[in-house]
Amino acid sequence: MNQGWTYTDNVQTNGETVLDYYRRRYRHSSEDEWRSRIEQGLILLDGKSVDAGQVLAKGQKLTYRRLPWEEPSVPLNFEVLYEDADLWAISKPVGLPVLPGGGCLEHTVLWVMRSRYPNEQPAPLHRLGRGTSGVMLVARSAQAKSELSRQFRVRSQRSSGIATGSMRKIYRALIGPTTASDLPDRFVCDQAIGKIPYPRLGYVYGHVKAGLHARSEGQVLERRADSTLVEVQILTGRPHQIRIHLAAAGYPLLNDPLYGVGGIPKVGGTAIPSDCGYRLHAYQLQFAHPRTGEAISVTAELPEDLRVQSSRPVGKDSC
Repeated sequence: MNQGWTYTDNVQTNGETVLDYYRRRYRHSSEDEWRSRIEQGLILLDGKSVDAGQVLAKGQKLTYRRLPWEEPSVPLNFEVLYEDADLWAISKPVGLPVLPGGGCLEHTVLWVMRSRYPNEQPAPLHRLGRGTSGVMLVARSAQAKSELSRQFRVRSQRSSGIATGSMRKIYRALIGPTTASDLPDRFVCDQAIGKIPYPRLGYVYGHVKAGLHARSEGQVLERRADSTLVEVQILTGRPHQIRIHLAAAGYPLLNDPLYGVGGIPKVGGTAIPSDCGYRLHAYQLQFAHPRTGEAISVTAELPEDLRVQSSRPVGKDSC
C-alpha cells in the first residue's frame, strides 16, 4: 500500500456542479463513485466540505484526498547509463510508468529517482510509454532542465551537427511480417497527429488530418516469417508517435492493444495507451550536453528480439 495522495484542481469556468466536474473530467470513476467520495468528505472546496450539487465558480480550488491503495506490480529496478552533475540517462524497463497515473504513484520513474536521490529534485525531461523500454533523460540541474527541454522542442529542425543543439532519437520496433513490395526498405511517415474522442478517457491521440505536423523516418532491418524489425528516427515529438505513424501507414506494432490500421484506436476496443504488449525500444539518444555543448550519445542494450538475427542484409540501403 502506498501513502495515498491529494490531487488539486483549480476551477477554470463557472456554473458546473462539483459532481459534474469530477464525472466529466475523470472518467476512470463512475458518477456513483465520485458521489460517494464527496459524501465521505474526501473532496473539499477551498478547504471545506462540499455537497455534490454545489455550483463552482472560476478561481476556486478543489482537492481530492485519495486514500492509500495497492499499486500494480511493475519492475522498479533500472540501470543508469550516464550520469554527471547535470543529468542522468536511464534505461527504462517495459511496464514502468514515467509519471504518476493509471493507478501508479510510487511505482514510477519519478518516485524511484527521488527515492534514490533524496537530496535532489530529479525531473524527467520526456516520457516513454509504459510499454516502451530504453533510453530516457532525467534532469539534475536547472540548467539541464531548461536547455534539454529546449532541445526536445526544436529537435524537428535539422542541423549539420549534434553540437549545435539538435537532438536525435532512434527506436527499434516489431511490426507484422512484410515483403519488399508491402513496405520499402526505407520509408517516411508524416501523418498528422491529434486528439480523438475516446469513451474511457475522454480522448486519446491518433492520426487526424487536422492534427499537428509529425514526421518519422524508418528503415527495415530484417524481414522475418512472423514479424519485421524496423528502426525509426522521430523528428518530432508527438504522443505515441511511432505507434500511431506505423499504424497509420498500415503496419501497427506487433500486438499493440490500442492502435489499428489507420493510426486510430481499434473499433470496439477498450485498451488505453498505457496497456503493454507491443515491442518498442528507445535504442539511442543523441544530444548536446546542456552545460558544455559536447555531443553525447547514449545507447540502451537491445532486447534479444529487437536485434538483427540474420547475417544477410535487407536491401542495398540497409545498415
